[in-house]
Amino acid sequence: MKYVSTRNSSLSVTGSEAILMGISPEGGLFVPESFPRFSLQEIGAMGEMDYAERSATVMSRYLDEFTYDELLAIARRAYSRFDEEDACPLVKLDEDLYILELWHGPTFAFKDVALTVLPQLISACRAKKGETDKTLVLVATSGDTGKAALEGFKDVDGTEIMVFYPSEGVSYMQKLQMTTTGGANTYVAGIKGNFDDAQSAVKQVFTDPEVRAKLKEGGYVMSSANSINWGRLLPQVAYYFSAYVDLVTSEEITLGDAIDFVVPTGNFGDILAGYYAMRMGLPVRKLVCASNINNVLTDFFESGVYDLGREFHKTISPSMDILISSNLERLVFEIEGRDSAATLALMTALKQEGKYAIDLSLLRDKAGAFAAGFADEEETKDTIADVFDEYGYLIDPHTAVAVAVNGDRYEEGEELVPTVVLSTANPYKFTQDVLSALGEEQKADPFEAVKALTLESGVEPPEGITRLEKAEVRFRDVLAADEIKQIVLKKAK
Repeated sequence: MKYVSTRNSSLSVTGSEAILMGISPEGGLFVPESFPRFSLQEIGAMGEMDYAERSATVMSRYLDEFTYDELLAIARRAYSRFDEEDACPLVKLDEDLYILELWHGPTFAFKDVALTVLPQLISACRAKKGETDKTLVLVATSGDTGKAALEGFKDVDGTEIMVFYPSEGVSYMQKLQMTTTGGANTYVAGIKGNFDDAQSAVKQVFTDPEVRAKLKEGGYVMSSANSINWGRLLPQVAYYFSAYVDLVTSEEITLGDAIDFVVPTGNFGDILAGYYAMRMGLPVRKLVCASNINNVLTDFFESGVYDLGREFHKTISPSMDILISSNLERLVFEIEGRDSAATLALMTALKQEGKYAIDLSLLRDKAGAFAAGFADEEETKDTIADVFDEYGYLIDPHTAVAVAVNGDRYEEGEELVPTVVLSTANPYKFTQDVLSALGEEQKADPFEAVKALTLESGVEPPEGITRLEKAEVRFRDVLAADEIKQIVLKKAK
């Protein structure tokens, strides 16, 4: 299996090269040359597998440089760090409504599903290619990716990791998780501005020939742990298959029935993984892109216009406070018939003019499985309270956005089919906002809020959250976005 760049389809690389490079030199994202297909019989056979086996089965279709057994060993090591026997359990909430819990990993967010795998993939790819340079992993994060990447790469031989987050744009717990990280090979800094500022600055560093050359002189090559890296996106495809076969084996659906997935979406990687699963043969009727009031994606799917000319909102679902959804470029590449010149023109327009437009009929023809909606702050809070009152089930604000958007669809009279909502974070990562949504008095001290939410909900917090109260803060830097380049260049010296 070879991979091409969304901005230069004449560039063809192996899976190992795509993972180690992270991003193409001209700024494009690597995509597989084709989508391998699973038959219904092969999908049904996954019902007899544990989660690691399902993951290795999906990854093996794309990474033919590795044997199935090599990938299974990677998956077993990764998911042995999760606190459930099933890394991604499916919970039935109501008739035809299911929650896919993706937050049982070491940092309590869905990013763990991929970021426990990616460091091992990078190490294995380095070994396959005989790489001797160290890998410098750069990460821009809206909250959860940062800690998951730090935890995954911490003290991994041959790698160093630098994480940049919006200093005022993540939850208290998210920030504390990152800034207290251990490891001799880690660095964390806040950025003045929002996630888009951090993401754009990191992308500029990746495509800067001076930075690449100087790092090479210093014995480093750059890679990414964001979902722009194929090795980060690929493990996420597996949990769509896993959720589907869990529904089949529990006799909630019959093999071959099409279902819906509703995904809280910011950078578009999580829902793109579902699109790739669908292209591989998974029976999917709709992929519902659920946004908060930073609803640039909702407008895109309704109009074909992607326009950054709007107010940026800081919300209680901060991991979705994103206007530049990087992974959308991979879908645009498919919509444009895999025309890299057309994709490059659109991405150039976005950078220079702040918007681009795709013919709406083309969008609906090529991406008709996508639907979109958004929930404002009040609806998000009400949904947290309603779900707890009705089901005794506690959800975080991002999951609440998805549940709210799903409810809106049926109020509008859409046909009811079995629906899986992706739950992306443990509610204790956003304790104060969840507590407030339940109608309880806001607590100034976040750890007092943890105690109050435990008392109110009866749901125990993860030990990794309560330990943060006494953790030492190691990283206090706050930088301007344009200082990222200089921080990276220091590595070359």
